[in-house]
Amino acid sequence: MIIAPSLLASNYGRFADEVRRAARAGAEWLHLDIMDGHFVPNLSFGPGLLRTLRPLTRIPIEAHLMCSRPEVLIEPFAEAGANLVTVHIELGERVSSLLWKIKSLKKQAGLAINPPTSMSLVEPYLKQIDLLLVMTVNPGFGGQSFIEEMIPKIQQAQIWRQERDLAFRIEVDGGIDLVTAAECARAGADKFVSGTALFQRRNMRAAIEKMRAAAFEGAKNGGYRGV
Repeated sequence: MIIAPSLLASNYGRFADEVRRAARAGAEWLHLDIMDGHFVPNLSFGPGLLRTLRPLTRIPIEAHLMCSRPEVLIEPFAEAGANLVTVHIELGERVSSLLWKIKSLKKQAGLAINPPTSMSLVEPYLKQIDLLLVMTVNPGFGGQSFIEEMIPKIQQAQIWRQERDLAFRIEVDGGIDLVTAAECARAGADKFVSGTALFQRRNMRAAIEKMRAAAFEGAKNGGYRGV
């Protein structure tokens, strides 16, 4: 079970310290939300920030591109040090070429799906991806409440993964805390993006350990043992 603190919820005035704090706390990944003010109604970070943060830790970093034109951002974020680049299924016919571009840069490729979007759209790409990100809130802002109706999407992803003997990870992002992490793990998720529930805790190590334990317990109850 991978816990990935989301830098969207960190203290922007102390980015370097926040990255180091997450690393010391035992985070396996860091999650960087890239928002363009068009695909989602908010603006966030550019590749320059990642380039600055990259030397501070060896922890892998995911660049989640919530952007209308990720084709112009994939290479800059790859060069800045992203280990995994995630694009959205909502981009339609461009998805295949975007995934190919990510792979051509020797990076892991992720595919994200928003709450209103049908899971059937991601099915053709399952063999091309290293990660499927099921958004459990509508993207654009941190601190939102978990959408329970997304659990069946996680279950469907897990069924596909088992039936086809695939190894992509199932990631969840949005409203993830101890309770919802366990719920998602029970359904098949094995990577958990969490911002508020981690960065706003004084003892981040304890928060990460508790979330990881909750996820393992949820997976155990759901009969899932990981990929």
